Amino acid sequence: MNSPLIQLLVLAGIAVFLILRLKNVLGTREGFEKPPAPTPISDRSAARDFEVIEGGPDLDIVDHVDDGSPAARALAEMKRIEPSFNVTDFLAGARGAYEMIVMGYENGELSQIQPFLAEDIYESFVDGVAAREDQGLSIEANFIGVRELKLLDATLDPETNEAELTIRFVAELVSAVRNAEGEIIEGSTTDVKRQKDTWVFARAMGSDDPNWQLVSTDA
Repeated sequence: MNSPLIQLLVLAGIAVFLILRLKNVLGTREGFEKPPAPTPISDRSAARDFEVIEGGPDLDIVDHVDDGSPAARALAEMKRIEPSFNVTDFLAGARGAYEMIVMGYENGELSQIQPFLAEDIYESFVDGVAAREDQGLSIEANFIGVRELKLLDATLDPETNEAELTIRFVAELVSAVRNAEGEIIEGSTTDVKRQKDTWVFARAMGSDDPNWQLVSTDA
């Protein structure tokens, strides 16, 4: 076998070796392959991007009332007057305030909740607790929790900036009324009862006092 032929066979062998090595490293492609699909954006990221679109709906408002409704417009004006106001945060605070006020009245401990009550509401609570004590009655109560909370309405007085938010609460608690002898005359210490209340909280937007006050109750 002559020398040129031997060199040609050696070069062909090297070429085959290199081709096999490239296939092992890079893999093979058969037919038309689509480019890899882009990684989907999570719903949370999409919602966050949606919030910052100029002129788009304020999710802090439309999550609780209908977009374009009088309540939505009132809430938007509240946020314009007081940019730190947040509807979702307010409702979370209202949930805690509801438990505190209900239990304050049930236990006859009104001094702790007085700052959160309008004067006429506070006086009605005082009268209720006094009437209970005059009859020798006491209440044994245990708050289970707020099961439902809904913002029903929002209004704003353009002249005084007085805001009112109407909230519907559905709560569960255990409550028993005992007479002077300690006998249960109403309710139970074990049965859970469902209590529904519609309360109105009010506050002057932009004022230095951050506390909302309970101005109306409708059980």
